[in-house]
Formats: sequence, C-alpha cells, structure tokens
Amino acid sequence: MNGQTAALSSGKGHRDENFPVASVLISARHRPAILAFYRFVRSADDVADHATASPDDKLRLLEEMRLSLMGACSSSPEGVALHCILAERGLTTDHAADLLEAFRRDVTKLRYADWAELMDYCRYSAMPVGRYVLDVHGESHDIWPLSDALCAALQVVNHLQDCAKDYRSLDRVYLPLDTLAEHGATPEMLAAPCARPALLSAIASLARRNAQLLRQSAPFAAHIRDRRLALEVSLIQRFAEDLNDRLQVRDPLCERVHHRRTELPGLAMSAFARFIGTRLRPATARHQ
Repeated sequence: MNGQTAALSSGKGHRDENFPVASVLISARHRPAILAFYRFVRSADDVADHATASPDDKLRLLEEMRLSLMGACSSSPEGVALHCILAERGLTTDHAADLLEAFRRDVTKLRYADWAELMDYCRYSAMPVGRYVLDVHGESHDIWPLSDALCAALQVVNHLQDCAKDYRSLDRVYLPLDTLAEHGATPEMLAAPCARPALLSAIASLARRNAQLLRQSAPFAAHIRDRRLALEVSLIQRFAEDLNDRLQVRDPLCERVHHRRTELPGLAMSAFARFIGTRLRPATARHQ
C-alpha cells in the first residue's frame, strides 16, 4: 500500500476475519487471485473505517484505488496487483469496483432507514465477494442468488456483532432505524456498556430476519461444482448459522458473540457431515 493508505491500515490480515478467506481448502491455483482481491478490499475497508482521517481524504484515497484497479494510475499497489491478476485471468473489475462503492457509502452514509436500504448496501459491500470467488472458480452465474444470500447474511452478522464499536468509533449505525424504533430503541443506546431490553429486542429481531437469508443460502454448497470451494462454503454457512443463533440470545455490547478457536472444530465437523450428506445424494436431487 502507498504511504497514506499504510498509515490508515488496521493491521488485519485474512486470518483475522470472522470467516475463512482463501483457506487451505481452496485450490492453490485459485488462492493468489482471492488473496489479491482480499488485500485490495482490506486496504479500502481500512481507509473507509479509519476513525480520524477526514472524509475528503478517504474519498480521495478510494478514488486512487479505483483508478489503480482500472489501470489508469499506479497510486495503489493493491489496485495495481489486482488489476494485473484480473487481466491475466480474464476476470472483470466489476466486483472490486462495486465494493469501492460500498466503502464510499461508509464514508458518507451513517444511517440506514430500513432492511431494504441495508440489503442495497450489502449488494455492494458483500455480494460482490461471493460473485468474485465463484468467477475465479469458473462457477455458473445461475448460483449467484444463493451466494448473494449467504454473503448478505455474513455482512449482517458482522454488523450485529460490531454494532457498538461502529457507533462508538465512527458514529455509524447499520441497524435499520425503523427496526430500532419499532422496539423502542435508539442509536444512542449503542453507547451503553450493556444493551437495554429495547435494543436487545431489536438486535434479536434482526438476527431472526437474517436467519431467513441463511435458510435461503443453505443449498448453496450443494450447487458448487468445485468440491474444495463447496466444502469451504459449507464451513462458512455453519459458522454463520451458529453466530446468528447467538445474536438472537446474547448481548453484543457486553457478551462474547465471536467464536473461540476451541469451538471451531466441532462446528467444522458438523459442516463436514452436512457436506458429505449433500454430496452423497444424487446430483439431480441436489440441484432441484
């Protein structure tokens, strides 16, 4: 990253994320393209989420990243690297460009009126990630809706887990305002050490709604031709379901809602058993 984006870096890497990114399950030939995409997105996310950089500076750096992605300048090493890999593999810049739109919104938009507005944000902040990974693997665009549902659900899980941190550090609230109001909650309640009952009720309601997205995405892995990618998606689906279940009963302001490493093997075994079950079914049944 250049000097200015380096100064805004969070220091996070792909192993620090909530869900697997280019894990060992992914074929070695696909990992470089996924990691180049991740580094580009991580750098842009760090710019948008920096607590003290000015909005103008953030938007300028994001534009430099867009131009580098398109091959129009070389200001962003992550953009240049991704541009080269996309050109080499004949892949579109659309998915990365869509994510930059989400990060621009992060700079300029601090509240979301309703679920539809939040899902429109997820169209740019989350869905392009799954679509890109599918393109890297040469998977059919017919399964994009299943991928979109899972990616949106992962984004909502992250929003619910981090709702207090987003408010306290950035005055950013992804929880839809109409849902908060319906339960008698306000964004200002996110500043409290623990959530009031009204806020807890709103968070649980959003997690229940998010469970509908996870039910939509449940067949996704069975429709992926690449078995290694299908297994990784099975893991991600299972991890997301478990976290979303927690968010229906726990307080993300003062209770742990992230997984401990010791919890992951059991969840992975559960995901693997589900994966084997779907793969043993006849192909015609899997794709109905």
